[in-house]
Amino acid sequence: MSDDSRPLSSVDVVTFGCRLNSYESEVIRKTAADDGLKDAIIFNTCAVTGEAVRQARQAIRRARKENPNRKLIVTGCAAQTDPGMFAEMTEVDFVIGNADKQTKGAYALTADSARVVVNDVFSVKETAGHLIDGLKDRARAFVEVQNGCDHRCTFCIIPYGRGNSRSAAAGDVISQTQKLVTQGYNEIVLTGVDLTSWGADLPGTPQLGNLVARILKLVPELKRLRLSSIDAAEIDDTLLRAFAEEERLAPYLHLSLQHGDDLILKRMKRRHLRADAIKLVETVRAIRPDISFGADMIAGFPTETEEHFANAVALVDDCDLSFLHVFPYSPRPQTPAAKMPQLPRTTIKERAERLRAKGTEALTRHLNRQTGRTLSCVVEKPGFARAADFTEVVFEGHAVPGQLADIFITGHDGKHAIGNLDKLG
Repeated sequence: MSDDSRPLSSVDVVTFGCRLNSYESEVIRKTAADDGLKDAIIFNTCAVTGEAVRQARQAIRRARKENPNRKLIVTGCAAQTDPGMFAEMTEVDFVIGNADKQTKGAYALTADSARVVVNDVFSVKETAGHLIDGLKDRARAFVEVQNGCDHRCTFCIIPYGRGNSRSAAAGDVISQTQKLVTQGYNEIVLTGVDLTSWGADLPGTPQLGNLVARILKLVPELKRLRLSSIDAAEIDDTLLRAFAEEERLAPYLHLSLQHGDDLILKRMKRRHLRADAIKLVETVRAIRPDISFGADMIAGFPTETEEHFANAVALVDDCDLSFLHVFPYSPRPQTPAAKMPQLPRTTIKERAERLRAKGTEALTRHLNRQTGRTLSCVVEKPGFARAADFTEVVFEGHAVPGQLADIFITGHDGKHAIGNLDKLG
């Protein structure tokens, strides 16, 4: 969870989950202000794990105790997939689904308004088109280029919260990027639920690489373009060429791998196998040697044996991953995996800890390689920056958030690179 609560016409927004939610919270904030909403807290929830839902419910209860007279409004993926659960909470005043949370008028709430407004998210055919003035207090800006997902991984509830895949028009994305760069953002992140599916529903079915190439060409003032998570099953030739030829495209890819054993990947209904993931990493690294990789991995998927799990752990080394985001498997309602033979929670927790330990080992290896190098970074807050390859850097020297900075790395503390400010961009 990230608490993005900042006063705006007495409306606070609390964000859970992914980068896309962070972007959408800014749209929600603006929409609520335009609708005249006052004295309210909006919870933009996540449904990807049971823990994310638990955290949201806990935050709502705490908010009611601390704010007995404010309106509490719940929206986001968890509100879409299980509106009844939030409607049953006495602390909640209104529940608004994902299909409506960014819609003008959604927050023009009165005593006569319906308490629960959750429509069929699969009926939504458009996405994005929302222009915002950037993300307040953030060093980089996010641009939503895609929403929803057409795939049905057996563990994933997100399509039921987001609907089918739909793409923002390239012209809208470029216009928004230009606007954000004009406002002073040096780094823009393209985000979506299934980013590499961008364009499949647009005329001519362009691919993500085409969008990236157009942005870099038509917004020459943009210093750095970054991709959020992509599917390991698909990366097009134009995108590969952009990584090879364009230094402004950040040398980092976060891959939705989920596992490293072929049988488990098939039971997950993933569209890649172990060898595909390794080949993708090798291909991109060959054309962009300075690139680093992160990955999402699930520990304790139903039917996972110790041998299956060992293959998942080994994939961290086989792909030379640097950053690992580990999810203990959590059965989600409506998903096929929830009906499969489940592992004991103690086993799931123990394997997640072992996988996280492997991630710590991988991060240490990555940080060791940074020592003695000068990294191009975006300053996120005083004394803290993030390098182009996603390395977190603690540094000495003065720079304001949003600035580009070259930082010489002198060592690390196991979590961050440590360095000295060399020069500002």
